[in-house]
Amino acid sequence: MKKPLVVALISIVIGFAIWAGVTYPRIGGEVLALASKIETTLYGLHRAEIEISDSRLMSWQGGPKDSAETVVMLHGYSSEKTVWMRFASHFTDRYRVLILDLPGHGETAFDPALKYDSVSQGERVLQALDALGVAKAHIIGNSMGGFIAAQIALHHPERVRSATLIDPAGVVAPNTSDMERMRALGRNPFEMSSREEFDTFYAMTMSQPPWLPRMILDYMADDYIARRESLARIFHDFHDVDMLDTRLSEFGVPVLLLWGERDRLLDISSAEVWRQGIPGAQLITYPELGHMPMLEDASGSSRDVLDFIAKHQ
Repeated sequence: MKKPLVVALISIVIGFAIWAGVTYPRIGGEVLALASKIETTLYGLHRAEIEISDSRLMSWQGGPKDSAETVVMLHGYSSEKTVWMRFASHFTDRYRVLILDLPGHGETAFDPALKYDSVSQGERVLQALDALGVAKAHIIGNSMGGFIAAQIALHHPERVRSATLIDPAGVVAPNTSDMERMRALGRNPFEMSSREEFDTFYAMTMSQPPWLPRMILDYMADDYIARRESLARIFHDFHDVDMLDTRLSEFGVPVLLLWGERDRLLDISSAEVWRQGIPGAQLITYPELGHMPMLEDASGSSRDVLDFIAKHQ
């Protein structure tokens, strides 16, 4: 084979490899977006923008607008509104549902001028409720979202019918989680620079994750890598800031705690800190689930929350 032809073939192979490496995860993102659009439509959710003082919050909203009860769902750090899709489908027949992309997450832009601590984010959630004319709501939050929900319940009990905290951040765990052990060695699993590091992180987030094709996982990995700097800033603003250990006795709203016993990010030992500290708090744990029960078992966890909310309308 002549040398020019060999060089041409090698160039074609290299070009195809580069094209595949760039395009393949991008297709995964498009597939994920399409699947999410189809599912949310089936579940009666629609995309809507909410203008507040310092942000344009993207959201999914659904359920009867004239419902006397509103349920707000707040995702965790580095996550987005899609984690609530299937969970929310169990609420939209009877409750007005609001699922937010918090600033710096999902479709809501990151702005380095903003503060991302749990109190500031909680104030933005209240501004969103004001914009929608909602005076009082049931607040559900996972992880960082649980921390934010707790801050809202503590500082603005008049706005909260009930608070459901799912594997929430916000107190010091008696036992060390896998994440904290990694951080003690100088590595935050949320901050990654390769798809291999994403795979390690993803395995920590859930014990029973929903199946996703590789192209979607690679798209998610590339997205985390691209957001590394903004995620580091958000983590710095909220992690171990305005902790609630000494203020739990001040809670004056009904509180339900849900926790996956296989949580590797926030250790299950935190659950008893919350339960013992908050007057009347209820705790339900899931032996087979991890950090995101609402995604790992949408049907079972939503049933527990619906039963709780029904008692506090």
